[in-house]
Amino acid sequence: MISNTAGDRIIRSKFRPPWWLVSRQAQTIYPQLPWAFPKRPQLRRESLELPDGDVTAIDWPVAGDDLPLSAPLLVILHGLEGSAESSYARMLMRAAIMRRWRSCVLHSRDCGDYRNRLPRRYHAGETNDIRFFLGQLRERGHSGPLFAAGYSLGGNILLKYLGESAQASLLAAAVAVCAPLDLHQCAGALNTGFSKFYQHYLIKRMKTSLRRKFNPHTAAFDWQRAMQSKTFAEFDDAVTAPLHGFQSMQDYYDRCSSGRFLIDIRRPTLIINALDDPFMTPTVIPAADRLSDQVTIELAQSGGHVGFIEGGTPWRPRFYLPPRILGFLEPYAASTSFMDSRTRP
Repeated sequence: MISNTAGDRIIRSKFRPPWWLVSRQAQTIYPQLPWAFPKRPQLRRESLELPDGDVTAIDWPVAGDDLPLSAPLLVILHGLEGSAESSYARMLMRAAIMRRWRSCVLHSRDCGDYRNRLPRRYHAGETNDIRFFLGQLRERGHSGPLFAAGYSLGGNILLKYLGESAQASLLAAAVAVCAPLDLHQCAGALNTGFSKFYQHYLIKRMKTSLRRKFNPHTAAFDWQRAMQSKTFAEFDDAVTAPLHGFQSMQDYYDRCSSGRFLIDIRRPTLIINALDDPFMTPTVIPAADRLSDQVTIELAQSGGHVGFIEGGTPWRPRFYLPPRILGFLEPYAASTSFMDSRTRP
């Protein structure tokens, strides 16, 4: 365990893309193809009753059910409109199982093909659910170290939770991947060039989710504005903000961008971002003096958005993220005094 100084809080990643997948668009899109990672762990679903009367879903790999409650437990937070079926979640669960760790995917509300009760969904700053779930895990007897990994929007939620909770966090350590540290800048980046393709695709999916849950007569927002929105800024101003108690898109982005919470994090935390991520620009990366001494940002020159394919072949790619994530967390799995930890690898 090595204590960090300000000079090494932002480090260069060892990730390098293979010659056959060098572009950021290819890195972003390829993991979504059905043959990129076809393995699907068998899952069992649990309903999580939330304190406000709502409900969400947790998926657990069945292969981890025989592990003791003293084993490390990794909570995975998915990205926008993602779920336990997302390739990055499946491959991380499989990697955890191979290390004899327990793991699960905590779904954001109304995700994972599971309908929540209340007239709301989820947003980038919803930290109450993970806070409650971690407490529930301890109450249920999970005595081993608790870890979390968040991807994209889930990474933003995780980092915000860590900053809000500071020394009170129940996590031993955490990793955030491709987190949108500045929601304003990320919304702008997705409205330029080829990134508009991702924006169009995701907004189309979000509108489909809205139609499944609401209709023009039950929506607690302007239905027409929502259905006419073409950018994330428009959608968040029309839907996300009023549905979750924010004054506007501006208020939502100001209060929920995780970059402002990094200085308050008191648990060893690794943030992995790519400088060519089409969901953001390099300007979202904060200066080292805006990071606590428990935060390391690992920057890769390439990797796209939650891509990071580092080798193998087009039919059997090798992914960088699962071993990197677990490799960062593993030193804390053996620690019994993480609550007082001030160091990290």
